[in-house]
Amino acid sequence: MNRHKLLLFGLFFSCFLPHGGVWAADSQDNYGNVADYLESIYGIDDNAGLTAFPVLNIPMGGSSGGMASAFSAVSDDISFIEFNPAGSSMLAKSELAFFHNNWIADTKIEGLAYATRFGNLGLAAGIKWLYTPFTEYNIYGERVSNGYYSEGVATLNTSYNFLSGYYFSGVSVGLNLKGAFRVMPDYADKDYEIIKGSGWSQSAVMGMADIGALTRFNFLKLYSARDKNTSAAIVIKNLGPPSMDEPLPTAINTALAYKPIRPLIISADFFCPINMMDITLSERPYFAFGTSVNITNFFSMRAGTMIKAGSSLVSIGSAINLSKISVDVNYTLDLLTQMQPLNRVSLAVRFDLGDGGRKQKAEEVNELYLKGVEAYSQSNYDEAKYYWEEALKLDRRFDPARESLEMLYNRRLLEERIEDMHRLSF
Repeated sequence: MNRHKLLLFGLFFSCFLPHGGVWAADSQDNYGNVADYLESIYGIDDNAGLTAFPVLNIPMGGSSGGMASAFSAVSDDISFIEFNPAGSSMLAKSELAFFHNNWIADTKIEGLAYATRFGNLGLAAGIKWLYTPFTEYNIYGERVSNGYYSEGVATLNTSYNFLSGYYFSGVSVGLNLKGAFRVMPDYADKDYEIIKGSGWSQSAVMGMADIGALTRFNFLKLYSARDKNTSAAIVIKNLGPPSMDEPLPTAINTALAYKPIRPLIISADFFCPINMMDITLSERPYFAFGTSVNITNFFSMRAGTMIKAGSSLVSIGSAINLSKISVDVNYTLDLLTQMQPLNRVSLAVRFDLGDGGRKQKAEEVNELYLKGVEAYSQSNYDEAKYYWEEALKLDRRFDPARESLEMLYNRRLLEERIEDMHRLSF
């Protein structure tokens, strides 16, 4: 084991594939050419496959899958739970999501995640389960054992956004506490007799943690919006002790995401694996690049590539965003699978559970602030002061109201000084 929107998406994906008999005849050649090219980019890593629990390295799907895992700095939906634990305290809305991923051959991955936010505090939980049939035959082709090889991960998440305000989105710091299990069925000896407890001897349970930080700010912003257009992140993933003398897939990840225009996101992640048992056996660093484009208000497309020694891949995906439901579909091509329509397809369904009234509150704060500006323009200073103070009662970090009150206070100080000087002159 050590070396061990849907219709629209279909129409989009069909534009990139040969059709009819050409596809049937040339698919393997196409795959071979792409696979050879991906392998030539970064070569082979002799230290690959030395870590335990490969399920930790396989995304459930969703928008992160469409962007080839270049998602740590994006973290704008529930996919953050696998990439940056700091994302929950910056999540716009509470979400519940179900994931299904057709990985290799008969191997499947199922996932469930929930995330919510209370002001600057984010909370989330998720579970992921990988399973594949395990069947053993004797020399006569008779089945002697069968079952499922399974791996799973349960995650509890919390994060908090420090120093958030109107001009600065703050710095979010998050923590994932994760428990993983591996279950192997019993297997047979050389005489094809089932060894009772043999599978249990290879099974394992392990605990680990992810630590992450995320911030957003404006940089070379060419459009008008309150949302920040640039994000930066740093994450340490799968930090924990070895399992049965096998290290976990620990890695340090730094990431950037940038929106040059409102509908477009460009992201890049740099991963540095660390073998906690022997650092000299660490895998080589690798990169992921992704992009997401909102074609319309309800339809978006994603694409990405991961450049990794021996495991480079490309992915494309799409999402249909309805009022309260979003459907994500992704296709991934890598060196492990053949280029078939139903291989490496992942499906995610996300439910929008609302924002807890944050949008309505922001609108009320903005309305109070504008009423204060109008009153000030009419020299109704007491009224302006009232509106700005009410705005701060709803949101103490609404900087424009605070700045306006300071301006009003300084104005009154100046008026008092002028009156004092006028009295002294007489």
